[in-house]
Amino acid sequence: MPVSEEDALQLVVSLHRLLRSLRRASANTHISPTQLIVIAQLMEHGPLRVGELADRVPCSQPTATTCVAGLEAGGYVRREPDPTDGRATKVTVTDAGRQVLLSMAHSEAATLTERLDVLPAEEVALVLAATPVLRALTDLPQSRTPITP
Repeated sequence: MPVSEEDALQLVVSLHRLLRSLRRASANTHISPTQLIVIAQLMEHGPLRVGELADRVPCSQPTATTCVAGLEAGGYVRREPDPTDGRATKVTVTDAGRQVLLSMAHSEAATLTERLDVLPAEEVALVLAATPVLRALTDLPQSRTPITP
């Protein structure tokens, strides 16, 4: 089924607004959304080079470097020598980084649960059914150029 650019735009705006409102409700607002994504990527994939993080977030390498520096200063990540290349380093998440991400995720989930509780059961079922589809969209490779049939 073809999706119009307007429909896609409305979905993007709605998702951004929802995530922003959930993050505002979280107690740890000192961590930026990009920093949260970096910590989540490190938790999911293990230690990564800054360039790999930039590709996975996605963001520019300078943005990833700045993000990692801020997280490192906060004690949420640390740099370690890359065992396969002595000239390079990999970034790894610390226990404090894991804790801050889990704390924020639980806080956001609690807020979302409260909001879902006021919706009719059919609408809750639709939202929850979208979870695997949204995950699949998230896991698709990043493309800088439009895909043509």
